[in-house]
Amino acid sequence: MTDQSTGTTSHGSDSTRSRRAAKPRKRRGLKITLAVLLVLLLAGGGAAYWMYQDLDGNIQGVDINKALGEDRPEKLPTTGQNLLVLGSDSRAGAENQELGGGGAVSGARSDTALVVHIPEGRTEAVAVSIPRDTLVTRPECTKSDGSTMASAERVMFNSVYSQVGPACVVKTVEKMSGVRIDHYLEINFAGFKDLVDAIGGVTVKVDEPIKDKASGLDLAAGTHKLDGTQSLAYVRTRHGVGDGSDLGRIGLQQQFLLALLTEIKSQDLLGSPTTTYKIANSATKSLTTDEGLASLTSLSEFARSMNGVDPSSMETIMLPVAYDKQDPNRVVSAEPEAGALWKAIRTDGTIPESAKKSPATGG
Repeated sequence: MTDQSTGTTSHGSDSTRSRRAAKPRKRRGLKITLAVLLVLLLAGGGAAYWMYQDLDGNIQGVDINKALGEDRPEKLPTTGQNLLVLGSDSRAGAENQELGGGGAVSGARSDTALVVHIPEGRTEAVAVSIPRDTLVTRPECTKSDGSTMASAERVMFNSVYSQVGPACVVKTVEKMSGVRIDHYLEINFAGFKDLVDAIGGVTVKVDEPIKDKASGLDLAAGTHKLDGTQSLAYVRTRHGVGDGSDLGRIGLQQQFLLALLTEIKSQDLLGSPTTTYKIANSATKSLTTDEGLASLTSLSEFARSMNGVDPSSMETIMLPVAYDKQDPNRVVSAEPEAGALWKAIRTDGTIPESAKKSPATGG
């Protein structure tokens, strides 16, 4: 599919969606990103992980607060913590280019995006996935070279990262949601693959055969243990499931997340510093955070504050979207459902059941 803001073709977006609506049903979606899993992993890994101080240099930091300035949503005293978690399809480096599926792709895009809300008290969490094909209004942003990118309407969400950078993605999310983002986490393709390989693979059950030439995934129905490369193809496949859209693969991503958490939980991280180091080293090498989390000390403190959060009870919701009336290959935020969802997160309130349903389901 063609990015209306740039005229370029975005990776994995060349299929045409049917506008025919699927049978309405409750749908919880998740755009899986291993950066958030890293935080959960560190919370469970405890002191064994923090023995390895040499990992500190692996983490890259982005000064989000400096880039955004004061024009941001108010931070209320009882609204918990909000993280923007991105999975980047950056082609930087030979390994990322290979994992990206081959071919020439300029720049990078936010292949997956999650707003993770951890309410006050930190005993539960909710993850809201933003479909990458969502048309949004990109606010005026400052680029890394100091120049200004003017505001633009009907820009595809995943193009903001490549056009202006991570700080502008944060600003875009804050403008569309009214939610103050406290922290930023990003992990790239290679980090995803290496983390899965470090834990020895992840087991998934496939109800129907999946054959996707674009991602390289070819699985028969049944149970499979996926290595890192296969896992990456599994969470990125879109042509082999549903209507071929970004929305159709969300169910697979949710299933994979639960399987990955189960695999991590089954491993004796506290009893195996070597395994813990291997996993942490793989993850931190491809991890970028805001300046507030860009050190082992900061990540440690944040992870320990999340010890009360049970990953198995984390609620996952896809941002309610509807097919765009001008372009059925794109989606837009569905109102009033999306507004109700963001309001609940802003105020630490209960999310209405109606805000958990999306008019566009992906088939």
